[in-house]
Amino acid sequence: MITRNSLFLPLALLLTPVISHADIQGSGSSAAAPLYQKWADAYSKNGGPTIAYQASGSSAGIKKIKENTVEFGASDAAMSQAELKKEKLIQFPSAISGVVPVINLPGIKTADLRLTGEVLASIFSGDITVWNDAAITALNPGLRLPNKNIEVIVRQEGSGTTYNFSDYLSKVSKNWQTKFGKGLTIVWNTRLTQVKGSSNIASTVKKTPYSISYIDYNYVSQEKLDFALLQNRDGKFIAPSAEAFSSALTNSSWKTDANFEEMLTDKPGAKSWPITMGTFIVMQQRAKDVQQTTATMQFFTWAFMRGDRYVNSVDFVRLPDSLQARIFKEMTTVTDKKGEVLNWNLRTDMHAKN
Repeated sequence: MITRNSLFLPLALLLTPVISHADIQGSGSSAAAPLYQKWADAYSKNGGPTIAYQASGSSAGIKKIKENTVEFGASDAAMSQAELKKEKLIQFPSAISGVVPVINLPGIKTADLRLTGEVLASIFSGDITVWNDAAITALNPGLRLPNKNIEVIVRQEGSGTTYNFSDYLSKVSKNWQTKFGKGLTIVWNTRLTQVKGSSNIASTVKKTPYSISYIDYNYVSQEKLDFALLQNRDGKFIAPSAEAFSSALTNSSWKTDANFEEMLTDKPGAKSWPITMGTFIVMQQRAKDVQQTTATMQFFTWAFMRGDRYVNSVDFVRLPDSLQARIFKEMTTVTDKKGEVLNWNLRTDMHAKN
């Protein structure tokens, strides 16, 4: 958790009066929606303004913040520094999580099935179509895999989850990289079932026997979805967990260089989850409405300083203190229309009693 002593703050920031109640509009990642909604509920109950967040998908969130129609956008795919500079935006991570292959395979318990990245790529590209395919059987000699078609369920709209999933498959499968590559959207095989939103992925998998999909870890936990073990870069078959996501983060340059553009997929480490991802907040660097922008930064300040416990409660992983300090530095670059740096209050105890 960030502490006041960990930051150098001009006196003016500490003396700035708290902004009065105002609705703050956010839009984007459906994967991270439970986190932002949890933060928003707690913040409002402790005297903060109302936060209205629309789980519209990462592509929609980026589009709306570019259009300046919301106070913040949310995406599970980091924008490049070049695009941020062009669009006059700032970006910072809010938490980390992971993408998980989930299954509905009658007779097979959660974490019993083992998959490699190469086999996963072959399933989602349509090259492997039945559960007892030789490639899957070879990885699972002790399982009685059914001679049933694999019902593949994928995201239809632009999604940061898809971006991270396809980035990973591009790293582990040359065939996938050549045919599909990575992106917020993928031109899926027409025989695959396409649905919108993480919630719909979860419900469709539950009601579709012999299905497989990919979804964010918090939905796996909360919806009690069965998942497959995945082989990581070190050759270990592991389950998704907070420890596994943290291991991938530790083996990246996020901590040392604050290089948030770096993907957290396919990182080394015996305990690293192969499809770890960050989720990000994107804001205008030059405020259209100083009061609204100030209120938004106060909200995220509170979230980092007082909201750590809520991160774990919705199955995300909090950012290390050193990263949070770097995020505050990025937030202090926001200005008004004249280019003057905004003065915003960091005395979050005025908003939070618990």
